[in-house]
Parts: sequence; C-alpha cells; structure tokens
Amino acid sequence: MAAAPPPSAPGGPEPPPPPLQYSLLLQHLVGDQRRPRAWDPTALGGIPSPPKSEEQKMVERAMESCAFKAALACVGGFVLGGAFGVFTAGIDTNVGFDPKDPYRTPTAKEVLKDMGQRGISYAKNFAIVGAMFSCTECVVESYRGKSDWKNSVISGCITGGAIGFRAGLKAGVIGCGGFAAFSAAIDYYLR
Repeated sequence: MAAAPPPSAPGGPEPPPPPLQYSLLLQHLVGDQRRPRAWDPTALGGIPSPPKSEEQKMVERAMESCAFKAALACVGGFVLGGAFGVFTAGIDTNVGFDPKDPYRTPTAKEVLKDMGQRGISYAKNFAIVGAMFSCTECVVESYRGKSDWKNSVISGCITGGAIGFRAGLKAGVIGCGGFAAFSAAIDYYLR
C-alpha cells in the first residue's frame, strides 16, 4: 500500500487532485450508482394533454370491446369482399355465358347482374370470416392477457380450422395451418 502524500505547508501550492478513474465514472453513468431521471414529456417540449372525461373513457372502452372490433371487421370484410367479387366477375370470361347458346353475346344487364350476385356472395363470405377471426382474436387476447403475434396465429388456426372442418378433418387441419400462416405473415408485415 502506498502512503498518502504529506500535507503541503500552509500557503504552499495545493496538491493535484487524484486522477478520475474510468470505472467510477461508468458506475455513475450506467452502473448501480446511476440516478434515474423522471420521464416528463412536457420537459422535452411535448404538448400536455388534459385529463380524459368520462365520455372519452366510455368511447375508448366501447371501441376496444370485442363487439365493436367484430362489427368493424364484419363491415370491412363485406366491403372488401364485395369489391373483390365485382373485380373477379369483371375479369371472368364466363360472366353472362349461356351454355345453351355459346355464341350469344351477353347483354350488359346480364353481366351486371352476375357481377352483383358474385359481389354479394363474396361480400357475405368475407364478412363472416372477418367477424369470426376478429371475435376469436379478441377472445384469445382477453384470455392470454397479452397483445402479440401469437394471438393472431392462434385465432387464425381456430378460424381456418372451423371453416375447413365443414369439408372434413383433413381440410380442417389444412385450413388451420394455412390461415395461421397467413395471419402470421400479415401480422409480421403490419407490425
């Protein structure tokens, strides 16, 4: 052990301070002796928000409910399915085709009628699938208490399995795997 330097004479020059050790500095910056700062968004120039009223809280609770999410998915699925059905009917060469008279050109009224029928059919199917998936995902999220990618994969498997199970066990398993993979890909892309 080294002895401490002798004190300087009164009126003499002060001894230089001991060098700052790097490890002590790190302890104060990132180590155990670091003091956490309070997070205050107004200190960084953020806009302070007033407390929410009871009506705002009620609207937020309603919009986060499973019923609202299912209704929104149902309406969105209906609109998307209708647009998809009209599009596929528009590019289908058999729209308005009469097998009894293959050389007859369909009228615009017949083509529009077929496009409307296909659009409604797709719209109903998409609405049902959207509502099923949304309800299942909300129930799974409520049960697990977490909001992560696993919820969409589990609910995709349940929804795809339920839809495919009408055609048999093998179709149910394929539907479960396919819808779960699709849900995982969409969730990965959106997050």
